[in-house]
Amino acid sequence: MGWWEVNADTLASSRFVVSPLCETTASLMVLEKDSPAHPAERRWLDSHGPAYRERLTADPVTALLVRVALGRHRWIADFLTPVPSREGAAQGGAEFHDELARIRETPADTARADLVIAHRGPLPGPLLRPDLPGRIADLLEWVWRETVAPDWPRRRRVIEADVVARTAQLSRAGWAAALDDMHPEMRWLGGNRLQINTRAFPPRQLMGSQLLLAPVTPRRGWISIDRPDPHGAVHRNAVVYPCSGPLAEPERAAAPEALARLLGAGRAGVLVLLDSPMSTTHLVAMTGQALGSVGRHLKVLLDAGLVGRRRAGRSVLYYRTAVGDALVDCGTPGQGT
Repeated sequence: MGWWEVNADTLASSRFVVSPLCETTASLMVLEKDSPAHPAERRWLDSHGPAYRERLTADPVTALLVRVALGRHRWIADFLTPVPSREGAAQGGAEFHDELARIRETPADTARADLVIAHRGPLPGPLLRPDLPGRIADLLEWVWRETVAPDWPRRRRVIEADVVARTAQLSRAGWAAALDDMHPEMRWLGGNRLQINTRAFPPRQLMGSQLLLAPVTPRRGWISIDRPDPHGAVHRNAVVYPCSGPLAEPERAAAPEALARLLGAGRAGVLVLLDSPMSTTHLVAMTGQALGSVGRHLKVLLDAGLVGRRRAGRSVLYYRTAVGDALVDCGTPGQGT
């Protein structure tokens, strides 16, 4: 079992981050494994998978490189997953290329050593060359440009909504609950111990280091660890984890037709989503509606007593009242009396 020893100072200095590179790397994993987690991701794969495979067919060295880098035994080559470099809401292209530069600038010897570990043995002959970091960086740049960047505004809203939800959970129930819910193998064990996976790795001490938490919309996750810094900079570690399922899956059941006729489709959709508390950011990400439209819907629903609101840390969460529940139930076929 792999676990990290953390203390209160490490948790207090932890930060949620938005990383375009992590999102792109997770998307590369989906393209390479051809393993969608839900129907919308299946359509995304159907749309971009053929061009991805065509690109790798034309470049067999990179095709072999990405297979080795992603590991045969669930171990990703470390240089492919650097710790996110920025804290805060990344806006897109500029931040992506800043992060990507760290992969592109990896020394060739370091990259080969990481690949040997991921491969669990000597590298195939075609990978005994010095340009491997540049090749994988070029592939990630293609994945970003062709498959992620066009959808980045929506993806960023989903990621930010997840951060809001995790922060609210943190304020309500503490770190144990927030960390337990991030990944099936992650558990707070007590006694300053955070289980990060179920593999037989030696424990690591994170005392005095920084813990970063980076959500991504694909159902992929990994851990990243900074290499030792000769200048004594603060050591950083990151947990990349998938956004919660309802947020990452853009398709939800439509509002009942009768409810949509009564309230309007947009407002009814917001009310249906509030079966669990959500922030305005959540609702924008889930509905695809503009922030102003969601705000107007919420005001009307609040004034009508169909939803309530409460503060959770820095966030305001909206939820359906009993009256709102009854209205949704009555509008749903087979529900009500």
